Amino acid sequence: MKRLQWPSWMPADPYILLLLGTVGLAALFPASGTAADVASGASTAAIAFLFFLYGARLSTREAVDGLKHWRLHGTVLICTFVAFPLLGLAARGLEPVFLTHDLYTGLLFLTLVPSTIQSSIAFTSIARGNVPAAICAGSFSSLAGIVITPLLAAVLLGNGGGGFSADSVVRIVLQLLVPFMAGQLLRPWIGAFITRHKKVLGYVDRGSILLVVYTAFSEGMVQGIWQQVSAVRLAGLLVVEALLLGVMLVLTWYGAKALGFGREDRIAIQFAGSKKSLASGLPMAGVLFGAHASLAVLPLMLFHQMQLMVCAVIAKRRARDPEVTGESGGSGSNQPSGAGRTTGAGGTAAGAGGSGGSARSRVSPAATSRIAVGTGTRSG
Repeated sequence: MKRLQWPSWMPADPYILLLLGTVGLAALFPASGTAADVASGASTAAIAFLFFLYGARLSTREAVDGLKHWRLHGTVLICTFVAFPLLGLAARGLEPVFLTHDLYTGLLFLTLVPSTIQSSIAFTSIARGNVPAAICAGSFSSLAGIVITPLLAAVLLGNGGGGFSADSVVRIVLQLLVPFMAGQLLRPWIGAFITRHKKVLGYVDRGSILLVVYTAFSEGMVQGIWQQVSAVRLAGLLVVEALLLGVMLVLTWYGAKALGFGREDRIAIQFAGSKKSLASGLPMAGVLFGAHASLAVLPLMLFHQMQLMVCAVIAKRRARDPEVTGESGGSGSNQPSGAGRTTGAGGTAAGAGGSGGSARSRVSPAATSRIAVGTGTRSG
């Protein structure tokens, strides 16, 4: 039986609908008392297991190979962990006119989380960019974010970050880093099992995220946090996020051009450097903010859907660029500044740097739909 796939150009991600349904469930039937304690404990265990799986899936060899295209990956990391946070800090002037303190805290946290992996791959492929570079750039960003995001949160949010404190760094280490490293250490023994059961474990990924969302929003409902947010404030948040996304899309595209990157690399930089990961951000927010996580993750959830819709349109337009439509058989003279080298049957790849010749990698839009949706929450 042919499995239905969600096309990358559609405006609504089915998983987003599940997330919204989970928020509605928490609003109607919030966990309280003993049920809240059970949900909180289950959420903590789910987050730890989620990052254990992340560690078990990451191939150290692929990560090392990807470092060969260090200029591109470094550019994406700077966009993700320097340019984004600077814009987040600049948005502080919008408080309290456009944003409440809690919404601004969530917006600032949004700017600190790592980039996406699977959706960056999907859009880069649709736009006919450097797919291997997008794979590696997203992977490096996600890996670096496990360490960088909590550290940035400690510096920029401090004790006034809606429940964030220095103890949160310790919780991050115990709940995220330790399981991740355990997965890496056990990968030689369990890597094959993880690969064979990737589809089932993908459902575990998604279920873990849904549990985190339900727990966070249940706590918010019990504490009456949502009474502090009005429709006008939410509209203001959407406008601010639209401006944030627009600035990053322009910065990544024209900034990469100024740095001398070719068209294909610029596409990878734009899609990997302008997006934020829902899959990584939600668990981190649950650990960092605790009972305040509901408002902290709201800006991230809205931004995630916005970036999917906008980047889908951009990817389709990039695919119709004259220099692309004029090519024949997938080859042409417009070469990226770094070669893309595909490694492994599973579609993982590494970008190779250097100034020599380059080989371009293509993944069909249908395949990218399977990458973006069928492999679990890493699409976020």
